[in-house]
Amino acid sequence: MSEPKVHDQRVEFVESVGGARLAVHRIGAGRPVLLLHGLFSSALVNWIKFGHAAKLAEAGFEAIMPDLRAHGQSDAPHDPAAYPSDVLVQDALKVVEALGLTDFDLCGFSLGSRTSVRAVLAGLEPRRLVLGGMGLEGLDQWERRSGFFIGAIDRFDEIKRGDPEYVAQQFMKSQKVDRIATRLLLQSVDDTRAEQLREITMPTLVVCGAEDQDNGSAPALTEALPQGTYVEVPGTHMSSVTKPELGDAIVRFLSA
Repeated sequence: MSEPKVHDQRVEFVESVGGARLAVHRIGAGRPVLLLHGLFSSALVNWIKFGHAAKLAEAGFEAIMPDLRAHGQSDAPHDPAAYPSDVLVQDALKVVEALGLTDFDLCGFSLGSRTSVRAVLAGLEPRRLVLGGMGLEGLDQWERRSGFFIGAIDRFDEIKRGDPEYVAQQFMKSQKVDRIATRLLLQSVDDTRAEQLREITMPTLVVCGAEDQDNGSAPALTEALPQGTYVEVPGTHMSSVTKPELGDAIVRFLSA
């Protein structure tokens, strides 16, 4: 049996809002797929570590994976002015512009899915869209969700095993999250109302872990989209990104 091909990873930097530098990781050569990772994560953890980017490259795509502002190798400014409303959407638009992407696909997970939805509503026009780890309620109840994480940041040193915020605390520790910058970022994300989803007219895959209810109902989100398709993969919100089925589902959908 032949060994799987090893794809070179390239990293470049794009300057965005307020001069913040965003690290953009690239693997493969082919049709561009812009992949936006989840909260407290990074391109490495969400897309590269568990082989999803390599699968896309093998299928003839180029995985283009920015580290979101305040994450990974991207800048994490502490100035509140660096986090205007929907700054992650502005960053996504800037990456598309800077890299000259015109015919591309867009894929997000969790916070990356929220950002992808809002980027499409702001004018981004991917051929196909993938929303991972997202349900209908997760798009329009951000204050409740962000409040949980802000509480985890504010109580960081008090959280003990068994507390509701314990998993979030441990993940922040493992990723060496800049809590000041991330707290500011959490307050910049805007809600998307269910009726706005009618404006998302491209084919859209909603892919979610079988045990993942963190962001509400993924099937309900699928029903609200004009061209939604739902695929269930194993795992919880945290573990589904480690499963090969996630990458397989994305590749199948984008290759159709």
